[in-house]
Amino acid sequence: MNTLQRIIVFPVLASILLSACTTGSGTTQEAQSLRSREKKPSVSAGDYQTLVNGNNTFALDLYQTLNTQEGNLFYSPFSISLALAMTYTGARGETETQMANTLHFGSQEQVHPAFNALDLALEKNAIVIDKDQEPMQLDIANSVWAEQTFTFLPDFLDTLAVNYGAGIYLSDFFNNPDPSRQEINSWVSEKTKDKINNLLPEGSVSPDTKMVLVNAIYFKGDWLTPFDPNNTYEGQFNLLDGSTTPASMMADGFFIPFAVGDGYAIAEFPYAGGSAVMDVLLPDEGRFDEIESQLSNEIVQQMLANMSPAEVRVQLPKFTFESQFSLAGTLEQMGMDAAFDASRADFSGMTGKKDLYIGDVIHKAFVAVDEKGTEAAAATAVIMETTAARMVENTFIADRPFIFFIRDMQSGQILFIGRVINPK
Repeated sequence: MNTLQRIIVFPVLASILLSACTTGSGTTQEAQSLRSREKKPSVSAGDYQTLVNGNNTFALDLYQTLNTQEGNLFYSPFSISLALAMTYTGARGETETQMANTLHFGSQEQVHPAFNALDLALEKNAIVIDKDQEPMQLDIANSVWAEQTFTFLPDFLDTLAVNYGAGIYLSDFFNNPDPSRQEINSWVSEKTKDKINNLLPEGSVSPDTKMVLVNAIYFKGDWLTPFDPNNTYEGQFNLLDGSTTPASMMADGFFIPFAVGDGYAIAEFPYAGGSAVMDVLLPDEGRFDEIESQLSNEIVQQMLANMSPAEVRVQLPKFTFESQFSLAGTLEQMGMDAAFDASRADFSGMTGKKDLYIGDVIHKAFVAVDEKGTEAAAATAVIMETTAARMVENTFIADRPFIFFIRDMQSGQILFIGRVINPK
């Protein structure tokens, strides 16, 4: 039998997330760290911006690795970064160095308070500006599910409590692994309004499981200026292979940030409250692969900086889809292979021993865009084991594949990133 233990770390980015840590059945006991969450973390502006820049750089690095798969793509780089940041808390030696380089994290002393400050700042952005519009929702919750017979270092648990507000729940993984799995799934379903169900598949929790860390995040926003549903029409969307597919095309005229560059156009659609936007990057016909392959955080920031307000006639397809994939091989390829190697991984900051390694990182995401706004949900599992438009001058007709980002305006943090190859 493998002497290494198993630990499962689950960040869930989902359709609605509550901050309180409660269980679906109420049978699991909660064991709080002696430390409470720091609600006013002392973080320099430099450390804060460094974290956002690093997260966004990782977001685009990851996109360049994932975009080799066919079809639509959608994920939350912020959820993945946040989940791995909680895991990074216990990383040491080569494992810590590789995680920092791949995820673009600073030192432990910098990263965790900065994540706390960013998390708290993001959740303050819901603003009601119109009685007919719902406020933008961005809620984030963390919890830790620990084997009741297993001991973790107090400093590790304190760091999670102080910087991530993670309540600790004692679970009987050893004697009742599947009921424990179902209880965690119920918690996830409750926090996500049933958008993410059965996150932990059968067999993912076993008697060797020692910890499950859960992060949940939800985004829902109405457009600041909705599309007129009377203008929506059944049109055609041009696919990369030259064929077409039917699509419900929203159409309207807006005064929005807009730019045309070499091989692309980009338009920005604000959400109600003004604290978040969706940026839609539309490569020119025949240049999708070229533009996509060049994307980096630096280039995206240049594109955003080039936009200026303009009257734009917009056509954008309604779309709803999910993405799901394993990130283990991807993250190894990106440079953090030690964390997945039982003989090399060092998460001794969790237990005082080198007895844990990451088995897999699973991500699933959902997005829906219509005339009213956007709803996005996702789940990330880090599994660790032992060892009608107005006639205006400009046009933006997204009747072909495009890429999009959902960003927090105040921090610049990219919350979601995706592409639409086929809106059906």
